[in-house]
Amino acid sequence: MLISPAYAQAGGAPGGDMFIQLMPLLLIFVVFWFFLIRPQQKKAKDHREMVSNVRRGDQVVTGGGMMGKVTKVIDETTVQVELAENVRVKVISSTLADVLSKGAPVANSGASGGGSGGGSGGGKDDTKADGDGNTEGGDAPAPRKSIFSFGSKK
Repeated sequence: MLISPAYAQAGGAPGGDMFIQLMPLLLIFVVFWFFLIRPQQKKAKDHREMVSNVRRGDQVVTGGGMMGKVTKVIDETTVQVELAENVRVKVISSTLADVLSKGAPVANSGASGGGSGGGSGGGKDDTKADGDGNTEGGDAPAPRKSIFSFGSKK
């Protein structure tokens, strides 16, 4: 025979080799955790906290880019947003992208919340409470018109 048969050598301790082979995978997982997964979880937690703290009078931006003012918090998943004068829409809270500025204090929100039990009458009470809150001054409707509509009505 010109070619001698090759025999496999007896293996050493397989545990040491296995650890060395898994080390790059573990390192990749750690890098993904600290640079991708953990920041994304923190961002999601901050968004949930922001959405749960939305109150009447807050200026918000929806996921579609619409800017408006929260007129009523219907429940924990739905809010009513005024996009322009007398244009109110119901929005799912989780689609709110950002809260630009805080609005009326909670005391005014509770006072108008009792009057907002009815349909359209509740909306009128919210508008009166916005003017009485004095957080935006007595001229609150004028800046709202200039921000959310073209031209001004007087």
